[in-house]
Amino acid sequence: MTPDPTDRSLGEYRLTGMCSENDVFRTWGAEQVSIGRRVLVDELRPERLDQREAFLADVRAKAAVDHPLIASVYEAVAGEDHCFFAHELLAGDTLADRAMAAEALPPGRIAHLLRRISEAGLYHEAAGQATLPLGLEHIHLDEHGVIRLENLAVAGARAPEQSMRDIIGLGEALRPLVAPGQPGASRLQALLGWMRGEGLQAPLDWQQVSEICTQIEQQLADPQAAFPAGRSVGARAKVLAGLLALLLALGLAFILRPEKPAPPARAPLPDAMLIPAGNYPTPDGTVGKLQAFRICPHEVTIGQYASFLEILETLAKDRHERAFDHIRQPQEKRSHVPDDWAALFAAAKNNGTWNRHPVTLDSPVVGVDWWDAEAYAEWKKARLPTQEEWFAALCRDVPKPAAIPPAGWCPVTGETTDRTPQGLLAMAGSVCEWTLHPAVNPANPLGEPVCVIIGGSYLKPGSNALTREWTANRSLRRPDLGFRVVFDAE
Repeated sequence: MTPDPTDRSLGEYRLTGMCSENDVFRTWGAEQVSIGRRVLVDELRPERLDQREAFLADVRAKAAVDHPLIASVYEAVAGEDHCFFAHELLAGDTLADRAMAAEALPPGRIAHLLRRISEAGLYHEAAGQATLPLGLEHIHLDEHGVIRLENLAVAGARAPEQSMRDIIGLGEALRPLVAPGQPGASRLQALLGWMRGEGLQAPLDWQQVSEICTQIEQQLADPQAAFPAGRSVGARAKVLAGLLALLLALGLAFILRPEKPAPPARAPLPDAMLIPAGNYPTPDGTVGKLQAFRICPHEVTIGQYASFLEILETLAKDRHERAFDHIRQPQEKRSHVPDDWAALFAAAKNNGTWNRHPVTLDSPVVGVDWWDAEAYAEWKKARLPTQEEWFAALCRDVPKPAAIPPAGWCPVTGETTDRTPQGLLAMAGSVCEWTLHPAVNPANPLGEPVCVIIGGSYLKPGSNALTREWTANRSLRRPDLGFRVVFDAE
């Protein structure tokens, strides 16, 4: 990293040295002073400010990425004479560093890395996100073996050949990293050959790479299982050779056989929708003026909240797991893990049941208190909606909000019946939601302002979009209580 003699700051980021530069922007190492967090800052070169819109379009594409393996964008700032964005500094060495140092990796480790990379590739495909070419220099591996990927999303639609480009490239680049002579080396080199298209009419896709990597990992987990006790070394070698030939034959047959219909991909979640500035009805029967804002059309999902917890685990290694906590969060509150999270998340990943209800990763997260919701919103550069904003969004083109048919517990799908004409989901049912500001209960006008929970609940028959509750307990958690977030208007 090249030192910067000017000791500059960009906003709250103190630059510590230049990491790299090209003819459009410079990448700096920096410290986010307010929380003592090390970050990277990409700054548009002053002589390239005419490319501000293209630069910010790429930043928006990166900020839209929501995957635990892929580096996060923290903030973007565009002033008259400067334009930059701050993003996550990934820990560990890159695979390019290891290749340059001639540091080979066990075949099982590489199979694991490839499987995780495949998950990120499938995520980009499902979201239709265009990406720059993926190379070893973009893949980080820390001292604990945790893999993270740099955020390569760019503006524009994803072209079908982008996945093939990355698969072929990794099939070539990973070859020298495979430790020779170790169990699984031949199998892994065969897989890398298939990724390059050797012996096949076309290279593998990400789903096939993931499945073959899973097979290799499982076979290497118990390397002695194929050898009954008492066999000689020579006999074991013959058996191993036979198993390897069988693996290659089965693998090739798997690739060349007619494809089975792929399971339907999870549909991308809908984007936040703009509510223009204006005068809107309030829940208390008055009319109030609001600034423009963007509201998420659905509650935060289990899958989205799981990504937040992954980030907190990463931050905990540097003791920054409280980076997103509200300034008044009680000191005794040390975790943002929801109630019964292990069972809820396991059921969601397997499209199973939880509390006798079907659950998927697109079902709303529950068992979270106000502090959890506020921390998640801070991480997303968002906030909780006020009850006035929530109600204003509900009432757009809805003359009778109480007439919206409440939904039971439901995931985010296009078939949800609990929807407004603007496309807001599950406001009359599913789970009720935290709001931002305390308010006085109209039934107790002399009482203190307390937190407002708004919307219908699947556990409370008769509740609907007009239902409100008041609680002084921000630490309240329930299996029917979640939240959604809002963003400032762009």
